[in-house]
Amino acid sequence: MSSPANAKNEPRWTRRKEARPEEITAAALELFVERGFAATRLEDVAARAGVSKGTVYLYFANKEDLFKAVVREGLVSPIAEMKGFVAQFPGSTFELLRMLVLGWWERVGATRTCGMPRLLLGEAGNFPELVRFYLAEVVEPGHAVIMAIVKRGIARGEFRKVNPEDAALLIAAPLLQLMLWRTALEPQSKHKLDPAQYLEAHLDMLRHGLSAKPE
Repeated sequence: MSSPANAKNEPRWTRRKEARPEEITAAALELFVERGFAATRLEDVAARAGVSKGTVYLYFANKEDLFKAVVREGLVSPIAEMKGFVAQFPGSTFELLRMLVLGWWERVGATRTCGMPRLLLGEAGNFPELVRFYLAEVVEPGHAVIMAIVKRGIARGEFRKVNPEDAALLIAAPLLQLMLWRTALEPQSKHKLDPAQYLEAHLDMLRHGLSAKPE
């Protein structure tokens, strides 16, 4: 029997006969972010996951189906969790907003999923159906969650009366900008952003801008 140390050096396909769907989606995410949707082939995903192309087809009908599974796993699931969290959070609304922003970074921004917005922007002209899917399952639900938080703050007298829809866009925009900067611009720039510092600055401006009782 191979020792644990030797097992680490063995190819994936020698350690397990069947791969779980999650391992295929993880490999797909890596390749989609590295190469884009158009340039990623299912045989490349299979090779990265250490399985045959036929195994990929056991779980996913085609590349579009696989892409949607990647998005649902990395982005839709965290949004659904946050929606449930908002409904039962007992603390202040700004504490809730802070948890949303920092939780977004931990679950999405600090992971490979961070590259998905750049991918969508790059592929939008050639694959509009994927953009429509992304809008319906990620952007619109995410926007609704942030709007619910803003409305909660206004109803509780914690936030001043602002347009919740506009406020939600303004809350989300710097997060999207950070993702695009980290994945598309920073690699070619001399300027390096500290995500923690950036997010704290964003939260500080939100606290002052939304507060019903400005300091």
